[in-house]
Amino acid sequence: MFQLDPVLQRDSVLVGYFSLCELRLINDAQFPWFILVPRRKGITEIYQLVEEDRHTLMAESCLLAETLHDAFTATKLNVAALGNQVSQLHLHHIVRYDTDSCWPEPIWGKFPAVPYSKEKLAEILQKVQVLLSDDLQLPSDDAELYY
Repeated sequence: MFQLDPVLQRDSVLVGYFSLCELRLINDAQFPWFILVPRRKGITEIYQLVEEDRHTLMAESCLLAETLHDAFTATKLNVAALGNQVSQLHLHHIVRYDTDSCWPEPIWGKFPAVPYSKEKLAEILQKVQVLLSDDLQLPSDDAELYY
C-alpha cells in the first residue's frame, strides 16, 4: 500500500492526482515549487518503476513542467529527483527567476521556508488545478487518506 513520507506530507499541500503521481505544492512561498510522487510502495529511484510507470512519470513531469513554465513565466524550471533527505521517490519542479533570492544557485538549504498565506495558497492551488484540469483529479474531502 502506498503511503506518503511524513516529511513530504508535513512540508507540502496536496494539489491533485495524475494517473500515476500525486501532485503536491511545497509550502514555501519563495518559489512555486511542486513535487510529483509516484503512488507506488517502496520506490526510491526512477529505474525501480516498471517501464510503463517510468513512461507515465516522464509524461506527467513534462506536462507539469510545461504548464508551470508557461503559467509562472519562469526564467528556468529546475526538475530534479534528489532523495538525499527523503528517500521516497519524488520529482521536484521548481520555478526559478533570475530575480529570486537564490539565483543562480540551487535553492536547497539557502533560506528557511516561508509558508503561504491562506489566500495565496488558495490562489496558487486554483491556478494550477484549472490549468491541469484535463489531466488532474482533484482531491476529495478525504484526500490525505491513502490506498
